[in-house]
Amino acid sequence: MGDDWRAWLHRRRGRLAGAVVGFLVALAIKEWGILWTLFLGLAAAVGYLVGRWADGEQEGLAAWIDRLLPPGRR
Repeated sequence: MGDDWRAWLHRRRGRLAGAVVGFLVALAIKEWGILWTLFLGLAAAVGYLVGRWADGEQEGLAAWIDRLLPPGRR
């Protein structure tokens, strides 16, 4: 029975992670409000991107803008 449970969780790990993240965001909004929660999320995203860049896994800003915007828009 334990292996069945683990296999079931493994097949649904994305849904489980999404539910946990959603619950944590809801708690953060309830505790600190929407603006502080958005600020914390933005700060975490910037920190993650800076860390990826420091590890050498992030493309340069110009390459990212070229990929994001269609040709001729920059």
